[in-house]
Amino acid sequence: MKRQKHNATWRNLLHEIIYEADTPLGKSFDIGLFVLIIVSVVLVMLESVKEIDAAYHSQLLTCEWVITILFTIEYIARIAAIKKPLRYVLSFYGIIDLVSTIPLYISYFFVGSQVLLAVRALRLLRVFRILKLVQFLGEASQLKSALKASRNKIAVFIYTVLILSVIMGTIMYWVESDSSGFTSIPRSIYWAIVTLTTVGYGDIAPQTPIGQLIATMVMILGYGIIAVPTGIVTSEFTKQGINEDKKVHLNTQCCPTCAKEGHRDDAAHCFNCGSTLNE
Repeated sequence: MKRQKHNATWRNLLHEIIYEADTPLGKSFDIGLFVLIIVSVVLVMLESVKEIDAAYHSQLLTCEWVITILFTIEYIARIAAIKKPLRYVLSFYGIIDLVSTIPLYISYFFVGSQVLLAVRALRLLRVFRILKLVQFLGEASQLKSALKASRNKIAVFIYTVLILSVIMGTIMYWVESDSSGFTSIPRSIYWAIVTLTTVGYGDIAPQTPIGQLIATMVMILGYGIIAVPTGIVTSEFTKQGINEDKKVHLNTQCCPTCAKEGHRDDAAHCFNCGSTLNE
């Protein structure tokens, strides 16, 4: 019985450090993990610069191995801290943790220069570690709800933009000649989309006065269109904030069995698996 109590205490402490964000230990762990993720992503970016990689390849590789080992320890610790580890392994963050950790190991199990060139691409998956930063954003769920609530309006907006692009592209194909780059309606629609959403790449440009007048109108229209999706999401985000204030307050307490978060302050059991939260 004493041994079981000791194991439970050890697991609870590990669970508090890794999964709980409202405790001093949990906050310290999250900050350290946050810094480690940023450093890892910066290393991946530096390795992609040929000049830097040629001069500091061994140092960058050593740093990446250190970070990979630390992430491996973290992954194992997360599995050991909960009673049903498969729930974590198959969860979004569990898959991201695994995918972003194993590429460096995999790259050393293949022999042959040609194979290694292909396997090197797997190491780019380390960039997925940055997705773990989502768990540090307290308003992520509110933003997700706002985007979900505004999806129909955004879909109508995109549909409208596509219609305008087709119409403008067709008109430009009729007005301009092949020498201007408007060789087909699809290519003209490409120009319309690029011009409507930004200010054009410059690879295709109208040459006639009428075409330039239409391009001016499209660019001005583009500035007004950019504000539409922002206003839609902002409006829904505000509504979500008002609704959240009316709801029962949820905390960041994590279930020690299934690792689910978002429990009520007065909850004694997990809403997902029914396990006791405070043991």
